[in-house]
Amino acid sequence: MRVLLVGSGGREHALAVKLRQSPGVTELFIAPGNGGTAEMGQNVPLADSDVAGLAAFARETGVELVVAGPELPLTLGLSDAMAEAGIPCFGPDRFAAGLEGSKAFAKEIMREAGVPTADFRAFTDPAAACAYIEAKGAPLVVKADGLAAGKGVVVAGTVEEAKAAVADMMVKKIFGPAGETVIVEEALSGEEASFLAFCDGERCVPLSACQDHKAAFDGDTGPNTGGMGAYCPAPILPESEYGRMADRVIVPIMRTLAAKGHPFRGVLYAGLMMTDKGPMVLEYNVRFGDPECQPLLMRLRGDLAEILLACATGSLNEAMVGWSRQSAVCVVMAASGYPGNYPKGMEITGIEAAQADPEVTVFQAGTRRDGERLVTSGGRVLGVTALGADLARAKARAYAAVAKIHFDNAVCRSDIGDKGLRREAKT
Repeated sequence: MRVLLVGSGGREHALAVKLRQSPGVTELFIAPGNGGTAEMGQNVPLADSDVAGLAAFARETGVELVVAGPELPLTLGLSDAMAEAGIPCFGPDRFAAGLEGSKAFAKEIMREAGVPTADFRAFTDPAAACAYIEAKGAPLVVKADGLAAGKGVVVAGTVEEAKAAVADMMVKKIFGPAGETVIVEEALSGEEASFLAFCDGERCVPLSACQDHKAAFDGDTGPNTGGMGAYCPAPILPESEYGRMADRVIVPIMRTLAAKGHPFRGVLYAGLMMTDKGPMVLEYNVRFGDPECQPLLMRLRGDLAEILLACATGSLNEAMVGWSRQSAVCVVMAASGYPGNYPKGMEITGIEAAQADPEVTVFQAGTRRDGERLVTSGGRVLGVTALGADLARAKARAYAAVAKIHFDNAVCRSDIGDKGLRREAKT
C-alpha cells in the first residue's frame, strides 16, 4: 500500500516510524516532512496547506491512503479533496474539522451534544467582549476562535489581563484572522488530561489517556507552547474509566456530527479538565496531539496502517488496537527562546548515542539536513521518548537520553511526568 503522510513535525516522524512497521506499507511519502521523516520514506516538497497539490500528487502516484498529521490541511478540506479523488483519508471532512478550526463552532456542537464544558460567549466586537469581561469578573479564559498553533489561549487572573488578551487578539491581531472572533469563558480549575479515540464514523476505540505539558517552564509556568512533553498512561484517568469517558465526550460528538451528514473519521482528541464537578471538555482537536502522539505510538501494539485505513473506510474493530503495559515519556528539547524568537541552524549531535538504548526513540520535529549534518530548523526540535516498566523508569530513561544529545542553546522542562508520579504516590 502506498501511503501519503501530510505534515512536518515530531508527530509526523512518529507516525512515519510506526507506519514503516506495517507490513502492508510498500511506499511512504511525507509532505513536506523533516530530517527524521526523510529516513522513513520520501519527503515531498508540498506544503501541508496545498490541498490541491496534495490531491494531485496522491492521484498521480497511486496513493491508497492519506494520513493527515496536523489540523490545518483538514480545516482546508484535505479529506473532502481526497474523497473526490476516491482515496481514503484518515481525518475528518472540512465541516467536522471545524471542531478544531473554530472554537465557537466546537462550543456550539458541545452544547448541542450535551457534552460538559465551561460556560462561554463568542464575540466579534472587542468593546462588547470587554464589557462582558467587566460584568463577569475574573478569572476568565480568552481564546482566539481560529487556529493559533496551540498558543491562542490566555488564562486571565484579572479583568485587566482578560481585556489585554482581547486587545492582543482582536485589535493588534497577534494571531491574524484567528482572532477576529474570540471566546470568553469561565475558568475551570483542576488537572488536565488528554483523551483520544480512533473513530470510523460509527464506532470509536479509546486510546490510552495522556497528560501534555503546555507551559514552557517547570511547574507549568511561563508562556503557552505547542507542548513541551507528554506521558501515558496518565493515572488521573485510569483505564477502567475509558468506556464511560468515551460515552461522555466522544460518542455524543460523533452522533451529533453524523446526524448533520458529517460522520467523524479519524482521531478525536478531547482536552479535559478534571474538576471537582467531574470532567469538563476544554477543547477538541481533530488529529493526534504533538507530543502526545509520540508516547502513544511507542506503546501501541497493532498495525497502524490497518487501523488508520479502517477509520477512513468505516471498518474499525476494537481487536485491532492493543497496548504495551509499559509507560512512555516524551521530553521535548527546544531552542532557547521558544515560543518566542529563537535561533536556527544549530548542529544536533548525540541522537545515535541516545538511541543505543532500544527503549528510546528520538523523534525529530524542527530539524533539517544540511549536507551530512542534522541542524535545527524550528522551536521544538526533538521529542526524546522512552519506554519503562513504570512511569518513574520511563522518565529516568527519557532524561538519560536527553543528556546524551547536544545542540547549542537547547532547553527542556525537567518535570515531565511528575504530576503522574505524585498521583501514584498518593494512591
